[in-house]
Amino acid sequence: MKPILNDFPDEFYSERLLIRKPMPGDGQAVYEAMQASIEELKPWMPWAHRKQNELDVEANMRDAHAKFLTREDLRLHLYDKETGQFIGSSGLHRINWDVPKFEIGYWIDSRYSGRGYITEAVEAITNFAFTELKARRVEIRCDSKNVRSKAIPERLGFNLEGILINDAFSAEGNELRDTCIFAKTL
Repeated sequence: MKPILNDFPDEFYSERLLIRKPMPGDGQAVYEAMQASIEELKPWMPWAHRKQNELDVEANMRDAHAKFLTREDLRLHLYDKETGQFIGSSGLHRINWDVPKFEIGYWIDSRYSGRGYITEAVEAITNFAFTELKARRVEIRCDSKNVRSKAIPERLGFNLEGILINDAFSAEGNELRDTCIFAKTL
């Protein structure tokens, strides 16, 4: 079956979070979170080094919305269920619908870090991938030096399958880094 014909919910909940597809109009909240967190994101996210304004981010949200609809990429936004506040972004990327397999990525507005939101989101997204999308494999890849990011798959029982030595440049582009590959499989 063609991926675009896969029907599944475009939002779901965890204990404290609403997790949903990006929507036109999300740009302002995402931009504000990016700006509040830019220094914490720069060591790990190449996009944090690009100069962006609110309109650039809104255009990105609309592109992410379109890719969700066509099933090319499933970005997911994280909102506090009680307040409705945007707190971070995650999603299922590098999709191979033939397997099917997905890679989870994530970042959080640093004003909300240290409260377990990303762990909660990743657990819910992993469950969503296995139950709704019939995943056979879910991966998390991260820089081996990103201790906080590595703690998420370790905490959730993902297996460290390997470390790719000199796999990618750092977000700043000035040194080679190793990539940890964690996975859960069925």
